[in-house]
Amino acid sequence: MTPHPVVLVHGLATSARRTWIDNGWVDLLSDAGRTVVAPDLLGHGEAPAPLDPEAYDGLEDHLAAQLPDGPVDAVGFSLGARCLLVLAGRQPARFGRLVLGGVGANLFRHDDASPLASAFEGGGEPPPWAGYFLRQAEASGNDPAALAALLRRPHPPRLDDDALARITGPVLVAVGSEDPVGPADPLVERLGHATAVALPGVDHAATPKSFAFIDAALDFLAG
Repeated sequence: MTPHPVVLVHGLATSARRTWIDNGWVDLLSDAGRTVVAPDLLGHGEAPAPLDPEAYDGLEDHLAAQLPDGPVDAVGFSLGARCLLVLAGRQPARFGRLVLGGVGANLFRHDDASPLASAFEGGGEPPPWAGYFLRQAEASGNDPAALAALLRRPHPPRLDDDALARITGPVLVAVGSEDPVGPADPLVERLGHATAVALPGVDHAATPKSFAFIDAALDFLAG
């Protein structure tokens, strides 16, 4: 039986190239015999980068349009993991195994995104934690104004318990011990068939290049 293609979805302010190609994910999965699809999210990389916040209400639809036909396995980091959860809640049959990195309790805190949006817009002194995202945007060649527009989109989809309960495939949630998005438990508890893996000594920025994350993801996808 031919394994599902693997879709890799990057996080906020970076790109598919920086997250998945530069860190070796695409090569490792290809060596394992998997077909890999690594799209850029709207506003990132080579994707369109509109400056109207309302355009980003279609963020998940833009991603869905780039998925291969039929079921896929998928790996998402941070914003990419959130997008995958939204899509899997809408169409669970499209997804087999999901690997989610850099998300956990933060998905249910509804933190205010405006300080980071203001930082992308150059408004005043950015909060210390915004530095990672600003550096990623610069290194990836992303337009900060487009990223600010994404953060200010008027109707981001909510991850309610009913939507998460519709995700019936196996899910691996990986959170670094130094990552403030954790713990993983609130997300794992809302999913039907999820397990958590801790990444010792890993913060949010280091998650995509963490050997512990890569090894756990590859083992999980091999099923």
